[in-house]
Amino acid sequence: MVIKLAIIIGAAYFIYDKLAHNSQLNFDVFSAQLKASGVFKISTISILLLATFLNWFVEIIKWKTLVQHIKYISLWESTAHSLGGLTASLFTPNRIGEYGAKALYFPKSERKKVLGLNFLGNIAQLVATAFFGMIGFSFFVYQFGVELPWHKILRMFVIITLIGGIFILGIKQKRFQIKGFSWNSLKSFTKKISNKIHLKNISFSFIRYIIFAHQFYFLLLLFGLNTSYLTAMSAITAMYLITSLIPMLFIFDVIVKGSVAVWLFGYLDFPELSILSIVSLMWIFNFVLPSIVGSYFVLNFNPSFTEEKSMAS
Repeated sequence: MVIKLAIIIGAAYFIYDKLAHNSQLNFDVFSAQLKASGVFKISTISILLLATFLNWFVEIIKWKTLVQHIKYISLWESTAHSLGGLTASLFTPNRIGEYGAKALYFPKSERKKVLGLNFLGNIAQLVATAFFGMIGFSFFVYQFGVELPWHKILRMFVIITLIGGIFILGIKQKRFQIKGFSWNSLKSFTKKISNKIHLKNISFSFIRYIIFAHQFYFLLLLFGLNTSYLTAMSAITAMYLITSLIPMLFIFDVIVKGSVAVWLFGYLDFPELSILSIVSLMWIFNFVLPSIVGSYFVLNFNPSFTEEKSMAS
């Protein structure tokens, strides 16, 4: 119980600190922006909450589908795993703590498989981000003639490729080992999962991406963006692509996205305060609110009960 309360209190504090002491956005200015945009209208809030619900509902269905490779879990159990994992992973880089949080819902004999399934789910979401992001970013660069430091990008690409190649080669030759995992075991595990589950995994990831990208677009329209749909979506997808490549603590997500968004939407002559308000709202609706719901599941988490139930089934 002490650990559970520590997670909840810690999550609550970081959320409060981020909202009350955001160096990028003054709280009074933020409030004024919201009132001027009409965000507080019941119809507007309803649309934003619906998008948030659909975003996480698709994620919950995706996790339920992936876990079918091991066992059947109910929609309620999948909700507990997804939202409880979100809350417990707030303080970790790129939400890596979600892996351990979800694994604890399963008996020890299944936890390695759960880690693998969570990895596949996150990779599918990254594929969706990269797919839309590369298209959007290419369109954005072409349309606005953005000058990129290609020599730095090429150097970074070479370094990442070399490090990745050395790491993969090391795993294959068993020079780098993660307890219980190997290159062959990962390939074998992936092949054992049915093509139907793989297809659903990537499909749900694409659907989820489309939902929250258009939620962002809806907020842009609400704050008075006056540009074409393609231009706006190219900036949105480019923003998500760039921020997905930056390792960061999850609690700094809103700051990093805000900085990247200000740079990209500057080409559209969109006010800095407006884009920072939108990024903050996206963070509140898609992470703060779900993590508050996830607090319930953290408080009611019982690993010993979960393990007995799994073994009984």
